[in-house]
Amino acid sequence: MENITCITCGMPLTGDHAADFGMQAPDGAVCKFDSENGQIKSSEVIFEGGVHFFAEACADGDRVLAERLTRKNMKSLPYWQRHPFALLDGEEASEEEFAAAMAKM
Repeated sequence: MENITCITCGMPLTGDHAADFGMQAPDGAVCKFDSENGQIKSSEVIFEGGVHFFAEACADGDRVLAERLTRKNMKSLPYWQRHPFALLDGEEASEEEFAAAMAKM
């Protein structure tokens, strides 16, 4: 089975997450959390969704850490490398912090 991930957040869209597919964009698949009415949500809304996700999933509610994790994640995705925006300019998590966060999920 092909490993399909959301181009805007990296979420897997196969297996347990197959129902989280939202739309097919020219650049690839987008999850239902990052799309609405056949459009990719704004970069700011997607960033805020990532912050909320990381704060709840692995940062124990620490918004600053969640922002840094979100930047690290989004900046690793080719979509955001082609479509940068101002919120990505801040500090990002270290490799160690990101690995520790991923291990909690």
